[in-house]
Amino acid sequence: MIPDPSAPTPPVRRKALLAVLIAPLFMALVAMSVINVALTAIGTSFEADSGALQWVISGYALAFAVLLVPAGRLGDATGRRRIFIAGVAIFTVGSLLSGLAPSIEVLNVSRILQGIGSGLLNPQTVALIQKHFRGHDRARAFALLGTAVAVATAFGPVLGGALIQLLGNDTGWRWMFFINLPIGVAGIIGAFLIIPGDSVRSKRLPDLDPVGTALLTLAILGVMFPFLERGASALVWLTFPVGLVVLGLWWAWEHRYRSQGRPPMVDPAIFSSRPFRNGILIVSIYFLGATSVWIIVPLYLQMHLHHTAFEASLLGLPSSIAAAISSQVAGRRVLAMGRRLVIIGFAVAFCGLLGTALAVGPVEWGWLPFWFLAVPLTLMGVSQGMTISPNQTLTLNAVDPRYGGVAGGILQLGQRVGAAIGTAMIPGILFSLTESGTSWLEAFIMVAVIIMVLTLAAMGVSIIDRNREKSAPGAL
Repeated sequence: MIPDPSAPTPPVRRKALLAVLIAPLFMALVAMSVINVALTAIGTSFEADSGALQWVISGYALAFAVLLVPAGRLGDATGRRRIFIAGVAIFTVGSLLSGLAPSIEVLNVSRILQGIGSGLLNPQTVALIQKHFRGHDRARAFALLGTAVAVATAFGPVLGGALIQLLGNDTGWRWMFFINLPIGVAGIIGAFLIIPGDSVRSKRLPDLDPVGTALLTLAILGVMFPFLERGASALVWLTFPVGLVVLGLWWAWEHRYRSQGRPPMVDPAIFSSRPFRNGILIVSIYFLGATSVWIIVPLYLQMHLHHTAFEASLLGLPSSIAAAISSQVAGRRVLAMGRRLVIIGFAVAFCGLLGTALAVGPVEWGWLPFWFLAVPLTLMGVSQGMTISPNQTLTLNAVDPRYGGVAGGILQLGQRVGAAIGTAMIPGILFSLTESGTSWLEAFIMVAVIIMVLTLAAMGVSIIDRNREKSAPGAL
């Protein structure tokens, strides 16, 4: 049973609600970005090899992605507040266990627990915004969400570097996890006080489509696993086509389940909406390339030009500030401009990538200081604010708020799968080129061109959707 959005609900304090929703989400996003600068310190503490360290990142990412859609469905069917609170609680426990971890194995299990908590709370955040905000208020709420993403992405590495610098290797990385505890506790208390109760009361257990849930989970595991396993063998890569086959089986099952008059985990009808389909495709292609920029630039600076991790992390600060500002501006303009805003955003991203590719040579030759790269990279931040949150607003506007959790989970799953494939593929191409004798400069420019092509592809889908938008009644 899906809760009826037209049912009367008590007055909502929207500013307080946004604070309660965004604070735990910010915490989870910092947990994703902070770990990149901590791997060396964690490896030293546990004398862990690169394979074990890889799962400090991959375990979190996989658990997070696998749960997005099922957690969205669970919240839609049983009540979003309770799932949100459960997610924050599990994430907080995972943070505590991560900080206390006596071995790399315990740390990896604790990180998976964090990923489970993050996967539970993220779709509820999007769905609750969908339910309690309308029109320009919703656009501004998603813009604030975009600002939180931008700030967390920049704040995480800087925070991690500062804690390690101040407290030393072993204590520093542990406090990256301990600082989540007060935020988590405050988030749980705030959720009980601020988020309206929406639990579905029924004498029967909700039909959560367990077979559909299992099939989609296996499909996501199969598709993502080889991209998260460093140096994956040919046998591991077999999981990718198997995952695609299982995805087809899941799709057939959902149609069959619906034809029997039962509620599928994901109603296939949701994909009949062209703006929803286009929005998922746009963000997936964009994340396939754009997220890799913040991996290849630090790799180039640290491994080739021998700058410190802290210097490399500071390079992203102007971009994140620009993203935070542009998210707010875009949130006020998105309903008036529609897809035009997203198209302009991709054009800005292309200019930022082109500028970075042109500047990297003078930086290497000593004609420009390394921090000059922050100038074109700032355009990437401007683009982020003009694309991610506006795309989310436009995409979810086409979906019934009753299915907000599932829709939000699908949209974020597109981001996560795109990011997982891109962050494995693009650095992999960079390393393959340098190991085959190509200079670092040439290799960097080549992968930058690949990301530019992906950006143009996302822009192309946006132009197609703009044409659909112009033909719709009451077109902008």
